[in-house]
Amino acid sequence: QVQLVESGGGLVQAGGSLRLACAASGPTFNNYFMGWFRQAPGKEREFVAAISWGSISTHYADSAKGRFTISRDNAKNTMYLQMNSLKPEDTAVYYCAAGLKPKLLIGVRPNEYDYWGQGTQVTVSS
Repeated sequence: QVQLVESGGGLVQAGGSLRLACAASGPTFNNYFMGWFRQAPGKEREFVAAISWGSISTHYADSAKGRFTISRDNAKNTMYLQMNSLKPEDTAVYYCAAGLKPKLLIGVRPNEYDYWGQGTQVTVSS
């Protein structure tokens, strides 16, 4: 069982930066691939970025490429999302997730993940 807690959300002006963190509990954090998703009001949850268990591989949504950086520190059981050059359209609740699937190095779909955090609000003002 993995429990995930996000932090670092808040209100920022367009062009600003935020760093989200996802703290995980459980002894097997290292085995999971991890991801960030977001959900804006009235919209479906969408993929943002993901990272494999050993940081071997990362993957980003087109909207995040060049602006966001995903990383993890397995010694601290924590994953991060550095978000730069934020835009109003980045406004959403951001969720971290952990997944463990046979033969899957990294996940980009919500149904590939087993555990979810409660979410943290990110609001970007214009």
